[in-house]
Amino acid sequence: MGARIVLIDDHKLFREGIKRILDFEEDFEVVAEGDDGNQSIDLVRTYHPDVVLMDINMPSINGVEATKNLVNQFPDLKVIILSIHDDENYVTHALKTGAQGYLLKEMETDELIDAIKVVYNGGSYLHPKITHNLVKEYRRLANGNNGANALKRAEHRKPLHLLTRRECEVLQLLADGKSNRGVAESLYISEKTVKNHVSNILQKMDANDRTQAVVQAIKNGWVEVQ
Repeated sequence: MGARIVLIDDHKLFREGIKRILDFEEDFEVVAEGDDGNQSIDLVRTYHPDVVLMDINMPSINGVEATKNLVNQFPDLKVIILSIHDDENYVTHALKTGAQGYLLKEMETDELIDAIKVVYNGGSYLHPKITHNLVKEYRRLANGNNGANALKRAEHRKPLHLLTRRECEVLQLLADGKSNRGVAESLYISEKTVKNHVSNILQKMDANDRTQAVVQAIKNGWVEVQ
């Protein structure tokens, strides 16, 4: 059985577009839709979804508060926030309330599909742009600790003891905030090949998702963050 999905967004046109994309995926089934965070509890109780796609900006109750209420009542439920905001405060607040994913509405189709698969299987997923912003902030804070932090002194070095040269290139592009399509275009390879490289990187680095892999790479000085 595939992932059962509830979609909650007050913009009907956007919601229909997302549903149309997901209908093409054999592993996904949109079992219910709603346009208000207040509906989320009843929809989840009635349809027993695995994943909820939740708009962050809605009337009466926003997506973050709705997520908090859902996770409190249904601890095993996976929630992915859909947002136009890439500010780290929005992201941090959403994750603290229990969301396992955060996607910008400018997302590409493959990012939406990857996010649902990763979250459904117990991982976490951040939009590539969000990942890049977070690691930049992480680097800034680390380098600001009176020069004492090892990150400030770390020399950029490729992890050739662990990854192939091509995987190192892919890892750097992930740190730059590139999506699978962006990586493919930068390296002139197919998106399928990119997905294979990302899968190999996660396995070799023992990382659950690309965000964890990028943060680990930053700590080790394996990638450069501008």
